[in-house]
Amino acid sequence: MEWQQGAFTLSSDPERIQLEVVLDFLRQSYWASGITTSQVQTSIQHSLNFSLFQGSDQIGYARVVSDRSTFGYLTDVFVLPEHRGQGLGKWLVSCVFTHPELQGFRRWMLATDDAKTLYARYGFSSLDTSGMIMQKFDPDAYKPTSSRPLAA
Repeated sequence: MEWQQGAFTLSSDPERIQLEVVLDFLRQSYWASGITTSQVQTSIQHSLNFSLFQGSDQIGYARVVSDRSTFGYLTDVFVLPEHRGQGLGKWLVSCVFTHPELQGFRRWMLATDDAKTLYARYGFSSLDTSGMIMQKFDPDAYKPTSSRPLAA
């Protein structure tokens, strides 16, 4: 899939991933410092990937580990520092949650130390006292739409 917003493109095509951009960022991140090339390559192969581009340059990334039916784990979300403050992180996360293979989940999870307010906008809440582990839980996900309670 591909999304457009002005000069920016978001693609779920794993062939478009610029591995060096993802590696460089993850190796400097608080959550993946020291990760190997092989580990990143394997994680890409076993995930649904979202690459954010300005022109031909990759400037952001996210991936989802999922059974594509009931559960998703959102991870490795980033926008390069020089491109922040433009709403691109919000757009990236919004596109992830609209992907057709990621619908109807009972539970989403993620871990973050610095983007709790971003994920709270999408219905995530903290699971632990640190607030780092977050979930979005829909106990009615498996009920037919007609029997689900109406939103307030």
